[in-house]
Amino acid sequence: MADPMGRFDAPDTEELPDDLRERIEEETERAGFTPNVFSAMGYKPSHFRAFFDYHDALVEDTALDRHEIEMLVVTVSGLNDCLYCVVAHGALVRIYAKDPKLADQLATNHRSADLSTKHRAMLDFAEKLTESPGKIDDADVQALQEVGFSEEAVWDITSVVGFYNLSNRLAQVTDMRPNDEFYTLGR
Repeated sequence: MADPMGRFDAPDTEELPDDLRERIEEETERAGFTPNVFSAMGYKPSHFRAFFDYHDALVEDTALDRHEIEMLVVTVSGLNDCLYCVVAHGALVRIYAKDPKLADQLATNHRSADLSTKHRAMLDFAEKLTESPGKIDDADVQALQEVGFSEEAVWDITSVVGFYNLSNRLAQVTDMRPNDEFYTLGR
């Protein structure tokens, strides 16, 4: 297996605090392999806890469907040229959206994908928030509400976009590497 990161050494799982080891073991059991983000985030245990607690809140306490969350992640990650997140979350788009082509379309140019008006507005917003956050205004929020997103959903879209901009930057600087398993999942 390749190293989880190219620029930082990931700690041995056995050396991590018990709660991190348990979380990694649970994820490994669920996925059938250990996603490299878990090994990489073990570099700083306090950050691991905060990162995965927030991730879990984003996917468990949300007005969005899981495939919408993953669509946001892949679109933002494509804009940020984050290979790890495009590949890992691309697999999740294929699984949750039950669409083998959508992830690739979103990663390269979400406007090329066959999307509903609602999802196009969501991803246009994600692009603007990623590339020009200071230009977000009332009209951008209103546009999401006009296509059917609730106030809570707009909050959740914003939170997912913000979190994955952070995640992409961590993955880029650490040279986080996608697991080989992600390339074929959901195909």
